[in-house]
Amino acid sequence: MTDVDTGAGGDVRPRVVVLGAGPAGIAAAHALTKRAAEVEVLERAPVAGGNSTSFQIDGIWCDYGSHRFHPVADPQVIADVKQLLGDDLLLQPRHGRIRLGGRWIHFPLKLQDALLKLPPAFAASLIGDMVLKKFRKKSEGPRSFSSVLYEGLGPTISENFYFPYVKKLWGLDPDQLAVMLAERRVSGSSVGKILGKMMRMIPGLRGETTGRFYYPKKGFGQISQAMVEAAEGQGAVFRFGADIVRIERDGARVTNVVTRKGDKDVRHAADQVFSTIPLTAAVRLMDPPPPPEVVEAARSIRFRGMILVYLILETDQFTEYDAHYFPELSIPISRMSEPKNYSSATEPKGRTILCAELPCDPGEKWWDMTDEELGKHYCAWLGELGLPVTMPVIRCETRRIAHAYPVYDLDYQRHFETVDNWLSSLDGFLSFGRQGLFAHDNTHHAFAMAYAAADSLTAKGGIDRARWAVHRREFESHRVED
Repeated sequence: MTDVDTGAGGDVRPRVVVLGAGPAGIAAAHALTKRAAEVEVLERAPVAGGNSTSFQIDGIWCDYGSHRFHPVADPQVIADVKQLLGDDLLLQPRHGRIRLGGRWIHFPLKLQDALLKLPPAFAASLIGDMVLKKFRKKSEGPRSFSSVLYEGLGPTISENFYFPYVKKLWGLDPDQLAVMLAERRVSGSSVGKILGKMMRMIPGLRGETTGRFYYPKKGFGQISQAMVEAAEGQGAVFRFGADIVRIERDGARVTNVVTRKGDKDVRHAADQVFSTIPLTAAVRLMDPPPPPEVVEAARSIRFRGMILVYLILETDQFTEYDAHYFPELSIPISRMSEPKNYSSATEPKGRTILCAELPCDPGEKWWDMTDEELGKHYCAWLGELGLPVTMPVIRCETRRIAHAYPVYDLDYQRHFETVDNWLSSLDGFLSFGRQGLFAHDNTHHAFAMAYAAADSLTAKGGIDRARWAVHRREFESHRVED
């Protein structure tokens, strides 16, 4: 592979086929049209947006769980989203709750709230952990999520929040999870940093967007829809219901993508294939197949699934809060959101929806339950949390996501590097996005990756590999915002 991939050459517009119309694929199409590329997007689903799309239930816009557009996003990404949505993009205050020590604490954490509501013994232990940090012994043996958090945060917040929460999310004990998860997922790596973030929430000390988030009037998916329309307006073609059956290559160069429509195969020629589908799927679709060690490594990479449980209630509002976080292991759901509260919607009257996030893989007991069964469990869990459902339940609906989160177990890094190195060795192929780089990132990170991919496309349709390498290093600084 050369430093710059070969492409179309001459004055021909570079032809890019994008695999997947999730946030990364959509943003790539949007950015590529600005670079005069000929863009075709292939998406198996009937709509764009992936897990970041929105849909209506009883007149209420719902997302696939809790989604926010964070003000810490790249300035160009924010500017583009603002330009696309205009007045439909709202700047909303964060107003959630988290259960710590059996009590409800505001989230994001507020200093005065923590001082008044945390159990005294819990608060004293937190302070003790901060004071004793420099005397804390580093754990022996291989480093893990568990050891990093113990060293940085101490036992109190680790054992009462992070450890049970990540075990619920990923289905593994914290000592079976990689250091990378702590680096990506835990923005406050010490009690002092957490207190610093709390101080910045104090009025007079916080910036205009501190403790706030952007959210569209018609659900988070309105961002994706606006970006699709903008890309189409510049000539991009989106093909929905496109079932990808092969990614054809000639030696180390990818040449075509093949989709199936009915009983016929359709070949899509490309100078570059921008892949945002799961990298495991990209390996499986390669024709001819990759070397056996790459195939085996791809099989060892795992994603965590999730069920979204939507409880439709006959009331205007269940609580004033946008989201609730549940670290305790006795309750299977990890987070609950009330969609109307994200946009301060007051319509429709007499209806609200509670969306629970239930981490779960296909084959686990929850996965095969009916909507009615899950709804009954959901109501019971809320009762145990002191949030009884006293109003009529109209019904329950669910959505299932097989690839919700990448699983960063202790072996993931070597498996990922084997797959990533091989995919990166191919000319005419670039894998990125949350699924394409096995990244536990936010939507604004996916947009930034897509913009970086488009930025690496040369005028002749090749890829500037040196520039892409710089962008890849930048991606390592991404930190998840809750």
